[in-house]
This record gives sequence, C-alpha cells and structure tokens, in this order.
Amino acid sequence: MEKSRVNTILGLGLPIIGGMLSQNILNLVDTAMVGQLGDVALAAVGTGSFVNFMAVAFVTGLSAGVQAIASRRRGEGRHEVMAEALNGALVLALVFAIPVSAVLIWFAYPLFSLVNNDVMVSTVGGGYLQIRLFAMVAVGMNFAFRGYWNGIHQPKLYLRTLVLMHFSNIFLNWVFIFGHLGFPAMGAFGAGLGTTISTFLGTAYYFYLGRRFAKGHGFLHGMPDRNAFRTILRLTVPNGIQQLFFSGGFTMLFWILGKVGTDTTAAATVLINIMLVAILPAIALGMSAASLVGSALGKGEREDARQWGWDVVKVAMVLLLALGFPMWAFPELILKIFISDPDTIALAKLPLILVGATIWLDGMGLVLLNALLGAGASRRAMVISIGMQWGLFLPVAYLVGPVLGFGILGIWIAQIAYRLLQAGVFAMQWQGGHWQDIQV
Repeated sequence: MEKSRVNTILGLGLPIIGGMLSQNILNLVDTAMVGQLGDVALAAVGTGSFVNFMAVAFVTGLSAGVQAIASRRRGEGRHEVMAEALNGALVLALVFAIPVSAVLIWFAYPLFSLVNNDVMVSTVGGGYLQIRLFAMVAVGMNFAFRGYWNGIHQPKLYLRTLVLMHFSNIFLNWVFIFGHLGFPAMGAFGAGLGTTISTFLGTAYYFYLGRRFAKGHGFLHGMPDRNAFRTILRLTVPNGIQQLFFSGGFTMLFWILGKVGTDTTAAATVLINIMLVAILPAIALGMSAASLVGSALGKGEREDARQWGWDVVKVAMVLLLALGFPMWAFPELILKIFISDPDTIALAKLPLILVGATIWLDGMGLVLLNALLGAGASRRAMVISIGMQWGLFLPVAYLVGPVLGFGILGIWIAQIAYRLLQAGVFAMQWQGGHWQDIQV
C-alpha cells in the first residue's frame, strides 16, 4: 500500500478516533462524579444513560445518510450543493425528534421502571432520563453535522466540537451535581441537565462552524427536492433501525447474562466495556472508509473505491493487533484494574484472551460495514447486521448460556464466532461489488 494512502487514511481517521476516545473519557468522568453520590445515583444514571441511548438510536442514523451523500457530491466536484443533505437532515431531526421526545419525556418514569423497578433508583433515574430526552433533537442534529464534516474530509471540526461539549459538560456537572456558583445541589438530575445543556452548546457551535466553513456549500441556503429527501430517508432509516436493534441487542444480552448469574453479569460488563473501547479505531477508520469510498464513487473511480475499503481494513487490522496483544498476553493485569473479586477475574480471563486474539478480524467487518454505508448500501448492511445479531447470536447465546450451562465462556465463544462470521459476510459483500452501482 502506498504511503500517501496510509497518510490519507490516518489523516481522516485519527481525529475521529480522538473524538470517540474523548467520549469514553467523558463517560468515565461522569461516572466518577456521580459515583460520589452513592450506589442509587450511580445505578440511576447508568441505567438512564442506557435507556436514553436506545431512545436516540434512531436519529443517530442521520449521520450515515449525510456522510454518504456529502462525500459523493464532493467526489463529483459539486461543492456548491454538498450541504443540501445536511440541510434536509436538520429538518428531519426537528420533525422526528420533537414529537417523539415529547412522548418519551411524558412516559419517562414508567419507561425507566421497565428496566429497573427499584423504587429509589426509579425515582432518581426517571428525572435524569427526562432531562436527557430533552436533547434528542440536538443529538440528531449533531450526528447530521458529524456525518457532513466526515463526508467532506473535515473531521477536525467534528473533534473540535466534541472537545467543547466535553469540557462544558464536566464544568456544568461540577456546578449542578454538587451545587456550586450559587446553584442548588441537584445530584443525578444535575448530571443530566449538564449533559443536555452541553449537547445544545455543541449544536450551536456546529451551526457556527457551518456558517463559517460550509456557507459556499449551500448550508442553510438550499433544501433537497422531494427525490433528494427520499434518498436521505433511504440511506438514513435503515441505519437508524440498525442502531436501534444493535442497542436493543445489548439489552437482550444483559438479560441473558442475568439468567446465568450476577458474577457473570459483572464479568461481562467489564469485558464489553474493554471490547467497545478497543474497537473504536476500527469504527473511526470505518467512517474514514465511508468518506473515501463515497468520494471515489462520485469521481466514477469504482475500482479505487473498492481498494480504499481494503486499504482501510489493512490499517485497522494493524492497529487492532497492537491493541489486542495486551488482552491475551496480560489478561489478569488488565482485569484487576476493574475487578477485585478473584473468582470474577477467573471467569473473565479466558473470554478476554479470546477477544484479544480475534479482535483484529472483527475490525475488518466494522470497517467494511461503514464502507458499505458510505457507498449507499445501508439497507443491505442493516439486514446483515440485524439478522446476524438477532437471528443467530442472541438465540445461540441463550442456548449455550442459561439452557446448556456453558456460562460466560460459552456465550463469549458464540459472540466471537458471530462477529467473525459477520466480518466474513461483509468481506464477501464488499468484494462482490454490487454497491458500486448504487445511485446517491
């Protein structure tokens, strides 16, 4: 692979990786700050955050649609209309998120109780969830902007906004959670209020950046026509459904783990968090692949688009090999950072070794999934992703875990097998080249 192509991939991918890592650091800081309030507040915020993640999952699909269209217009040299898809997505965020969030806010407490019926936790968590849901429209807009900046090869603007949001969130948490600068101490509700305000601050800053850097691209000056709106929906809706089912799949996985035992759930929680952090480079590089593929297709360079997908896969595999090495070489050392119980460490040790040994292959699937989204094949990616998770992995996990009694090791072997099989399916889809003929 040419050095210039590696530099292009890293130039797009590293800012996105930085943004994703900053999000994980923010989550750790939030957890540490709320953790000082006790187990009830921590459980309320943790559960509320997860329910909110499911609630906003659909609007996050706007990112993939905007990125696919913006990168294609960039490749076609039609810079003056690159932002039309962004304009349309912002309207869709308003039209969808405002009524949906209003309904969910009204039913926030009973929704929370479905996940956690502890009276004290539900009382605190319901209020936290309510205030977080107010930001749904801002979340949708922010993801639309993220897709646009990545699509036109300006991920540094996305990273800049995230840094602003994270620092403001930490400051506002300090003010509202503990009651500083004359404000009353609001506890868990204050954590939700700080996050919601920082999300809207991010939206405002995105609009400022749009006026500054995307004015010549039609930002807020041209709306997509009816056919263009259909294209946005065709690309956005499948990805939104995929995100919704993906988050729902994790809910089902934790339900299955709970059937095995509390120690299994504790071990799996740590394993999943480690895995989600480790695969961030593959997801970020996958977003880079989506932009590079879309631009190449816009130029009519079909084979170059295919090669970009494989080139990004190679870079991702090297990075994930390096990240996976400590997991299988020093599993106990890593697990002791998060787990104090020796029996729980013993449960998680072998699954972590397996994750470390295979995560580089999982990275191939994540990159090619995003590359397909960049090419406009969002419906096919949705069918494969949902089908593999819900039609294969979750039933097998239930069978080998609670029913046959193979515990966390059996569930993790099933998960790794499903992820590797999914990576192989995406590789065949990419090599098949059907996505090269999709019009965006």
